[in-house]
Amino acid sequence: MKKRIAKRHRVTKETNVKLSINLDGKGKYKVKTTLPFLDHMLELFSKHSLIDLDIDAFGDTHIDAHHLVEDIGLTLGQTLGDALGNKRGIQRYGFFLLPMDESLAYVTIDLSGRAWVDYEAKHFKFPWPTFDLDLLEDFFQALGTTARMNLHIKILKGRNNHHMAEGMFKGFAKALSMAVSKDKRYTGIPSTKGFI
Repeated sequence: MKKRIAKRHRVTKETNVKLSINLDGKGKYKVKTTLPFLDHMLELFSKHSLIDLDIDAFGDTHIDAHHLVEDIGLTLGQTLGDALGNKRGIQRYGFFLLPMDESLAYVTIDLSGRAWVDYEAKHFKFPWPTFDLDLLEDFFQALGTTARMNLHIKILKGRNNHHMAEGMFKGFAKALSMAVSKDKRYTGIPSTKGFI
């Protein structure tokens, strides 16, 4: 079986992002973004998706965290697309309803080759001193667009910002794990078009 491993190095005047993934990993991670809260969320993603993840990233966070968070999302989406290749034999669809204490997150994915991101997190409380939660939408928009997936994320309920964000990342992890998983009964591309 061909290894589904990919890496990218994105360098701009604003950020420097080195990232590698192994879709058939064990959830091992090494994450260093200079943003502790984002590190924690990405570690959760790796652990619960079983996708090995290595990120070393820094940027112009003296301005704010926007460029770095968005560029990590862009790079992760591109690397995910590279690792998937022609998508032969994958499940393609994934979904998960994840409870995290009082919060409940719903995530659905179609690795369709067509980008569409629908994100709703109206229960977040702003401002929050730990992290600019607005940036999570930018992260997922960048990731979903560059990976060319249909991605729907919705926080259905919640009180605590950390719980809601954690539920979102864990739900994304579980849904993506399902979508990228292989089934030996699938011998071709999971589409009647023969291409996704």
